[in-house]
Amino acid sequence: MGRPRSLPALLAAGLLLAGCTPAPQTPTSTPSSPGPATPATSSPTPSGTPLPGTPFRAAELARYDEPWALEPLPGGDLVLITLKRGSLRLRDLASGQETSVQGVPAVVYGGQGGLGDVVAGPTFANDGTVYLSWVDTGEEFTGAVVGRARLVGDAASARLEGLEVIWRQVPKTSGSGHFSHRLAFSPDGRYLFVTSGDRQKFDPAQDLAVNLGKVLRLNPDGTPAAGNPFADRGGISAEIWSYGHRNGLGLAFDAAGNLWESEMGPQGGDELNLILPGRNYGWPLASNGSHYGGGEIPDHAPGDGFEAPKVWWTPSVSPAGIAIYTGTAFPDWQGDAFVGALSGQALIRVDLAGTTATKGDQWPMGERIRDVAQARDGSLLVLQDVPGGRLLRLTPVG
Repeated sequence: MGRPRSLPALLAAGLLLAGCTPAPQTPTSTPSSPGPATPATSSPTPSGTPLPGTPFRAAELARYDEPWALEPLPGGDLVLITLKRGSLRLRDLASGQETSVQGVPAVVYGGQGGLGDVVAGPTFANDGTVYLSWVDTGEEFTGAVVGRARLVGDAASARLEGLEVIWRQVPKTSGSGHFSHRLAFSPDGRYLFVTSGDRQKFDPAQDLAVNLGKVLRLNPDGTPAAGNPFADRGGISAEIWSYGHRNGLGLAFDAAGNLWESEMGPQGGDELNLILPGRNYGWPLASNGSHYGGGEIPDHAPGDGFEAPKVWWTPSVSPAGIAIYTGTAFPDWQGDAFVGALSGQALIRVDLAGTTATKGDQWPMGERIRDVAQARDGSLLVLQDVPGGRLLRLTPVG
């Protein structure tokens, strides 16, 4: 047999990926097998049906067990979908065919932990490189890691080859929350940005000797990027781009190169932040929310030395994944941010104008929305964060 071709080569050849039947999996930190999911099928009504209270028609494309992230791949209709228990799916949006990608790393599943984000690398069109985040374990504690691998396959299957870990949360710690581990490449492909949560430990977000509670700027190989704000300190500090973050669950660049981050606050005080180098975003010293149980936190205020959010929500909506819209299906919303809401069970639109942001629409979706992305045709793809969560394609009503 010849050497398997990369996914970019398959795309160029016009081949489709055949579906395969997933095998069930229980929570584990051993090498993962595909997680349970409702068999993927094409929607019987491609245009979908009107979604009450919204301007969208919604077509169900598939159902998954606790999906976490979706990444439309460059140059076609293929999309990668992560499932928190440790399965990676590759789906063709045009045909409805789907395969479970083999070679996915072992993950620690539980609480907010498991397989997290996935993004195409800047060289994907040439070599199929993708980046993933997940939770792994040491002798006693857990932490998020980022790895990269080549996505290769043929018309019937796909797998990861050459997987290597390129970044780790330091230190690993107890608990199963606030890993964050969202990924985004700068528009020029030179830098990988990573959100690293405070692991529900509060104070590390203000400690420049650790990378918890931070947004990091890395080279594509995971090393600290030259020119980072605290590079002169050396060590972990050289990774840091901004600090004072709680739990960043969305990360995206707009067309002008501005970096936007959605961040889950405590009891209230959820944020949409414009991420700037060297800035301190306040957590846990400032927040427009309160501690669980009612303990007060000073609100963001002019002159307090902290970077205030551009938009914030109280009561909480629990913002998750972000997409900055560039398509033509919804021309009035070009350049705006779409944010999934977990506890808010909504899709939120934020009007972006340069470096300013204003609350727009908040549409009820009836389920927790974990991630949102733009498909090649300009439709919106959203993932519901529940067992049996649906992958929906949203198109305009009318």
